[in-house]
Formats: sequence, C-alpha cells, structure tokens
Amino acid sequence: MAGLQQTNSEKILLSWVRQSTRNYPQVNVINFTSSWSDGLAFNALLHSHRPDLFDWNVVASQQSPVQRLDHAFNIARQHLGIEKLLDPEDVATACPDKKSILMYVTSLFQVLPQQVTMEAIREVEMLPRHSRVTREEHIQVHHQQHFSQEVSSFTFLLSSCCSKVVVSLTYPISF
Repeated sequence: MAGLQQTNSEKILLSWVRQSTRNYPQVNVINFTSSWSDGLAFNALLHSHRPDLFDWNVVASQQSPVQRLDHAFNIARQHLGIEKLLDPEDVATACPDKKSILMYVTSLFQVLPQQVTMEAIREVEMLPRHSRVTREEHIQVHHQQHFSQEVSSFTFLLSSCCSKVVVSLTYPISF
C-alpha cells in the first residue's frame, strides 16, 4: 500500500505525529508501517504529550523493540484508557499492518492534544512516496477494502443490537 496516495486524514494524522515527535532525534515517522516497528514512535508520541508518565531515556536506550511497544501500549491502556489493540510481536516486523497502526494512532489522536500546524502538513506532503503500485499491493488493498466493508457491516449490526460499543474500534475515518 506504500504506493497509494495518502488520504487527507492520513496526512493530518502523520503531520500530528511528526509535529509531536519532532524533539525526539531517534524518531522519524514517515509512514504508518515501518516507522512504528521499533516502538520508539509510539513512546515518543506518548511522552511528548505526557512526559510525566515515564522516563524517555530509559525506554529509548534500554529496551528491545517488543519491550518498547509493550511499554507504550501498557502506558496508553493504563493512563489514557486505550485498549491494547495491537500485539507488540505483530508490530515489531519489517512492515507492520498499516490499517492496524492507523487505527491505534487514531485512538491516540482522539485522546491527546490535536493541534496540527499547516507547516507540519506541508512537510508531510513533501515526503518522498513511491508512485508505482505493485500487483501485490493492489491485491492487498482490495482485500483490506473488502475486510473494511465487512467490519463496517458487523459494527452496524452490533451497534443496533447492543447499547454500548467500543468507540475506538468503530471510529469512522476514511483511509
């Protein structure tokens, strides 16, 4: 999916992340896949808004990617009320699932301060992107779109028969 054009929602989200993590030299978020696999981006994002929750230097220098991811997901669950929707082992790969990362970062966006400057958005628009979509990426997009439609249908059915639905799993945002 790296070759597909980013939606405005993705640009805003990526701009917010880059703006929030700007003061962390070890972190350079340029996408919603490989930029997140070492756990530093999740922790920097949390620390930039809530530095009182943990010591950045300890997390950044002494833990493995899986430990850093687990740390970030536990901090978000305990202090921000965001369920642990991702498994650290699934994210600590060369190319984690984009939709899963987007869903989780969107959950963070909903509970943390959301100011995004135009400068940050312009910066994201200048990031290099691959322009060619491979056949595998096209097939992956088709399957993900089909899966998204199924999830939307399931969410509608679930919300019509239940009075309480987990909002972070059903937040409507187009990607």
